[in-house]
Amino acid sequence: MWCVPELTDEYIERMEDLLDLYEQPHRKNEPVVCLDERPVQLRGEKRAGSRAAPGRPARYDYEYVRLGTANIFCAVEPLAGKHITKVTPTRSGSEFAKMLGEIARRYPKARTIHLVVDNLSTHSRRCVVRHYGEERGGALWARFTLHFTPRHGSWLNQAEIEIGLLNRQSLGRRRFTSLGRLKAHVRAWNRQANAERLRIHWRFRSKDARNKFDYEPTESSRSED
Repeated sequence: MWCVPELTDEYIERMEDLLDLYEQPHRKNEPVVCLDERPVQLRGEKRAGSRAAPGRPARYDYEYVRLGTANIFCAVEPLAGKHITKVTPTRSGSEFAKMLGEIARRYPKARTIHLVVDNLSTHSRRCVVRHYGEERGGALWARFTLHFTPRHGSWLNQAEIEIGLLNRQSLGRRRFTSLGRLKAHVRAWNRQANAERLRIHWRFRSKDARNKFDYEPTESSRSED
């Protein structure tokens, strides 16, 4: 469900920037990568359940013991079906910087990497430079062209679809007692998703947005159309 509290000029500008980006054909030298985070609670069993058996699913008690939290970075190149997931203890600025490094390594020959992110304060050059230093961090940041979603516009980030796929196909209601187990599970899903080259077919266009939200395109948008 979309929640757009106010359709401001900034909202429209960022929305159409993303929608125009999504309409571009696949370009190996300028890949479009969408990135988002998902918090995960580590949980253990408070009471012993029963294992699965032929004709009988595993059973577990609804009560659990909290064992801390973790974070999953989910990145996807929708048109190529390329998936990059990384489990981290937190979603701090340093972890974001390391995730950018991981993405950059996957595209060594790209002229620029179009990166779609939301408005978290950690999604900044400052955090990358703080982690890697000015020279290395600045060079890494320069590899990317950032595209920010509007505020209250996270639905425009295709990484949310990626997170939904991970939830439905892998995480489900499973309980993970440690960071290591969560990492192993997510790695397995990531390998399978890349082997199958799971793509996202985005169909919502700028013209659809104008009809849906009933606004007129800007002069620059008219000239591009």
